[in-house]
Amino acid sequence: MKNIRIIPRLDIKGQNVVKPVHTEALRVVGNPKEFARRYYEEGADELIYLDIVASLYQRNLDFNLLKSVTDAIFIPVTVGGGIRTIHDINNALRSGADKVAINTHAVRCPEFLSEAAKEFGSQCIALYIEAKKQPNGTYEAFTDGGRERSGFNAIEWARRGIELGAGEILITSVDKDGTRRGYDLDLIKQIASFSPIPVIAHGGAGDPESVFKAIADGKADAVSASSIFHYRDFDVASVKNYLREKNINVRV
Repeated sequence: MKNIRIIPRLDIKGQNVVKPVHTEALRVVGNPKEFARRYYEEGADELIYLDIVASLYQRNLDFNLLKSVTDAIFIPVTVGGGIRTIHDINNALRSGADKVAINTHAVRCPEFLSEAAKEFGSQCIALYIEAKKQPNGTYEAFTDGGRERSGFNAIEWARRGIELGAGEILITSVDKDGTRRGYDLDLIKQIASFSPIPVIAHGGAGDPESVFKAIADGKADAVSASSIFHYRDFDVASVKNYLREKNINVRV
C-alpha cells in the first residue's frame, strides 16, 4: 500500500509567508526559512513553496530567498509562481527545488508542460490547478493566484495535463482555501478517479479528521495544508499519528 505524504505549504509574498483565504485577503504569518525548518523537524514529507503573486505581477521568483529556504531542509520541495520558461525551471532546480508547479503559463501555453516534461522528466513537473465551483456544479480552473478565469473545465484540464506529461497534480479548492471547513472531496475524487499520477489535495484542512477524509473519501495521494500548521492548531507529527490510528500508511 502506498505511503500518503503530508506536505505543508508556504504561500510567499515578498519576503514573507502569508495565509490567504479564498486565495485573497493575505495575512503575514512568518518567515519562510523558519517555517520550513520547523516543518522539516516535525516530519513533513515534502514542502510546497508558492510565490502567489509572481504570475499576477509578471515577475520571476526570488531565487535567492528560495535557496535560503531549501538550504535549511532536507526534504523534497515543489516550487511554483512565475514559472514561464525552461530557464525559470532550471533556476528553480539550481536553487534547491526538486519539482516545479505550473499554473498560469500552462493555461496560456499548454504545450509548455510537454516541453518541460521532455527537458526535465515528468517526475519534475506538477500541474497546479486552482479550481472554483460554478453555479452549474462544474469546476473552472483559475490563474494568477485564483483571480483570473481560464475558461477551462478544471477536471478536463487535469486530464489534458496528464496527457501533456505532468507527473503530479496539485489541486487547490479556491472555495475552501483558508476556511478550515474541510477539503472539497468531490473535486479531489473526480480527478483521482482517472489520474494515473499522484493527486495532491489542498484547501480546507481544519483538523486531522479533514485530512483523513481527503485521503479516505477523496482518494488523494498526498495532502497539503497550511493554516492548521502555521497557526499551530496541529503539527505534522500529530496529523501523522492520527492517520496511523486510522490505518493510513504514512512515512515515519
